[in-house]
Amino acid sequence: MHACNLPRRSLGGGGSVVILMFMTFWIGTSGFQYAEWKGNFYPEDLPAAKMLPFYAERFSTTEINYTFHRIPAPKTIENWKTLTPENFRFALKAPQKITHWSKLRDCADTLEYFLKVAGGLGGLGERRGPVLFQLPPTFKKDADVLSSFLREFPDMRAAFEFRHESWFDDEIFDLLKSRNIALCTADTDALSTPKKITADYGYLRLRREDYTNSDIDHWTDFVREQEAVWKDAFVYFKHEESGIGPKLARQMTELLG
Repeated sequence: MHACNLPRRSLGGGGSVVILMFMTFWIGTSGFQYAEWKGNFYPEDLPAAKMLPFYAERFSTTEINYTFHRIPAPKTIENWKTLTPENFRFALKAPQKITHWSKLRDCADTLEYFLKVAGGLGGLGERRGPVLFQLPPTFKKDADVLSSFLREFPDMRAAFEFRHESWFDDEIFDLLKSRNIALCTADTDALSTPKKITADYGYLRLRREDYTNSDIDHWTDFVREQEAVWKDAFVYFKHEESGIGPKLARQMTELLG
């Protein structure tokens, strides 16, 4: 039986969270604070300080790119929590110092500090979704490096977005499965990730700007089909100037609801 045929309920207090008997859908966009969205998503006169609560009334999650550039101050994280309901989730992009500068090598101290600030006691806590490790396109497969990194990785949810096709083989998929880490399913103009299931949750980044209704139907069906495996599905549409990302996220949410 597909998840769409099972009983569901929605958590109150914010954006729609679709919960099925076996899987919860968390659907939103990559980021939320875009002046370009005024007039097509945000009201024209909405100040930047009110964008997050406005967004969180309509969606259940967002992917934070800010953390790629700098580790947020505790007061920033506390503000995120204050402006969103308890059932809202923040997926955080791992710092570039880990993914791009160190390329997963010799970065244990940076990772420990990042996770302590972002997700530990006093941090986001249960509000934290998976951490996204987006590797640079020039970083080719290195199973030994990934294995060493995962060996020291804490027991928590994460997703790896590989942007060089050399990573897409069974050795890498098995490494991710061994730690219940998701292979990020990324749909971009440059590269499409194999639809391999490596964890009991999913993480999708839908990055194109030309999605048709049939495309959204396709991705919605793909997510539904994982209901026997995934406990949660995190889906993020691309941020872009036209503001179509929120529209697509709402469209998928309604299809699943």
